Amino acid sequence: MQLATYLLFRCFIALIAFVPFVVLYKIADLLYYVFFYVLKYRKNIVLNNLRHSFPEKKEAEIQELAKKFYQHFADIMVEGIKGFSMSKAELLKRYKGVELSVLDKYFEQQQPIVAMGGHYGNWEWGVMCVGLQFRHKAIGIYKRVANRYIDAYLRRSREQFNMNLVHLRETKQAFEQEKNETAAYIMMSDQSPRSVRQAHWVDFLNRRTACLHGAEKYARQYNYPVVMYTVQRVRRGYYTFKVRELCTDSSTVTEGEITALFMQELEKIIVAQPEYWLWSHKRWKLGE
Repeated sequence: MQLATYLLFRCFIALIAFVPFVVLYKIADLLYYVFFYVLKYRKNIVLNNLRHSFPEKKEAEIQELAKKFYQHFADIMVEGIKGFSMSKAELLKRYKGVELSVLDKYFEQQQPIVAMGGHYGNWEWGVMCVGLQFRHKAIGIYKRVANRYIDAYLRRSREQFNMNLVHLRETKQAFEQEKNETAAYIMMSDQSPRSVRQAHWVDFLNRRTACLHGAEKYARQYNYPVVMYTVQRVRRGYYTFKVRELCTDSSTVTEGEITALFMQELEKIIVAQPEYWLWSHKRWKLGE
């Protein structure tokens, strides 16, 4: 079954490779309609997350935000598939790094860093493009896909763009093995942890929220500076990303401080344009 699913996946990628973007977004428009009106994919989760996060908004506004989210979600799906067949030049044209000079001093000092990011904008292209634009050796911590054939393909595809992928369970070994490299450990830090045992709790989007602890844990353990990686949608199919410093000396902060700062900054970005965050995730399942 896994092999059959993988072959269908590869056929779909091959088909999308020949589809121009103008047609690709017609497909995305259709997917939006199917997800929102027909399948109602995780619609209750999306609406409840939006209602809790924006209690001041009327129901009509919540419904409109949900529609905008599904439109963007459909775009992300087709863009993610298209990305596997795009050239480096095409990816760099559509996903540009700006204000990255903040990292130069760390690179020149051969200083590793931890880069915290969220599921905002287009995170799929981010996996492919960050390694091409960071001077640091890019090491992405990721969660393995259940289908081993698809997981291996995704890993090969993404690593050809200078992104070195490390499975979540191998994070500790990666930090130890790469400690002599001028590396940037890229860790998506906005999703719900598996358990509350090591979670950091912060106030986020109107609720007490359990947060992943990994990025902060390793930054403090190795005394690495922490930066935040953020994405801005320019227009359909075009994005920019930038990096800003969160913590220059991890040895001086108290436990939970880096996580809280990251979530505070992420909240500001989400509130400004909510539709580009991943609202279909069961973000608050540990607090419910």
